Amino acid sequence: MDAAQSKPGHAEDGNGSARPVGKRTREPEVRRFAILEAARAAFAERGFAKTTIREVARRAGVTHGLVIRHFGSKEQLFVAAVPGSRNLMAEVAGDLGSLPKRVAQSYVRRMSESGSGDPFVALIRAAASEEEAAKRLFAAMQDEALEMYRQVIPGPDVDRRVSSSGAYLIGVTFARYVLRSGPLATMSEQELVRHLTPNLRAILLD
Repeated sequence: MDAAQSKPGHAEDGNGSARPVGKRTREPEVRRFAILEAARAAFAERGFAKTTIREVARRAGVTHGLVIRHFGSKEQLFVAAVPGSRNLMAEVAGDLGSLPKRVAQSYVRRMSESGSGDPFVALIRAAASEEEAAKRLFAAMQDEALEMYRQVIPGPDVDRRVSSSGAYLIGVTFARYVLRSGPLATMSEQELVRHLTPNLRAILLD
């Protein structure tokens, strides 16, 4: 057995030297995570219009080209950076009857973790001055959600139901995390889940 074979977790390269196995597969994942974290912070701090791909790349310690290679455009990067996008499939999959509660719990958990630092909140704040960008991004997020919800919600009006649930949660987000006033802003997390669940049930299922 040669030296490369005798080292666990190593393989032989073209020159007969040992190199770590899996390094190249891990690095893209690490870089992608760094890009998303940098994008999330930049969008939350500066809004969509003022954030540039180059700024995100600088914060993540990668090149502008690598960001484009991973995400394609600033719009696609934003959609990927919004925390809820990553958990959507897990949120939707499961028993249809408990779907509204899962959506409510996922929303409340996400917002409790990110709050006003969520890029989605920043976009809602800036929607009046960044109207066209907001329209494109909301449409992209809705399209992503529709792909998932169509797999579990029956009936021909699923698009309308998902669009209405998104509009409802935008309103909740605006009241609780932007205006920070009124009953929605003062509810505990448990109270908010209990408040959201029947309303989401009426929109998504009834």
